[in-house]
Amino acid sequence: MLCGQVAERVWVISGPRRRWPRAAPDPRDLAAAAGLPPWRAAERLAGRAALRELLARVRPQLADAEVVAAPGRPPRLTGAPGMAVSVSHDGDAVAAAVALDGPVGVDVQQVPDRDHDRLLRRCLGPWAAEAARWPREERRRELAWVWTAQEACVKAAGTGLRGRPWTIAVPPHATGGRWRDLRWVSLRDRSAVPLSCAFHDPTDGLSAVDSRREKRG
Repeated sequence: MLCGQVAERVWVISGPRRRWPRAAPDPRDLAAAAGLPPWRAAERLAGRAALRELLARVRPQLADAEVVAAPGRPPRLTGAPGMAVSVSHDGDAVAAAVALDGPVGVDVQQVPDRDHDRLLRRCLGPWAAEAARWPREERRRELAWVWTAQEACVKAAGTGLRGRPWTIAVPPHATGGRWRDLRWVSLRDRSAVPLSCAFHDPTDGLSAVDSRREKRG
């Protein structure tokens, strides 16, 4: 399991779904999962449990706060204005993030078990031709890492897929960069599963495409 601070006043937790069993979930979380297909309900409950564990570590007084998630909008905590939360799950992987000064977005992805050439071209853009020549496993893994950074950014922006995450320039093998007023980080040195987080950064002057330079520095 990964749990730690990724920037000033921003924390992420991630691990396998079995880390958060369904025993005794918060009744409000259980109600939020009601009516979902069993596999989807299990993901929802594990994500909420991960978020509550992270809150218990960084802001214990909010560990039992109500999580409100309107369709098409990022989740939020009642009674915590200005604070942002985000949850992600894919297969067996679960992640959650908390930012005291919001906004924040987190995304976790399993490495795909087959090639997705069209998605590779869309997400990697100018680097797609180069990536097509890589060994298959590297190509699939980099697509997952790039997608987590792109998805984390649109989650933090509050747009989700409507924000067309595949248009965000994220160079392969990069560990971080900026997009608009957000900074994103890919936790390559801390997570075996592709995992990225985006959060508000008021500093101007560095675009996501410059992240290769940032990585070298």
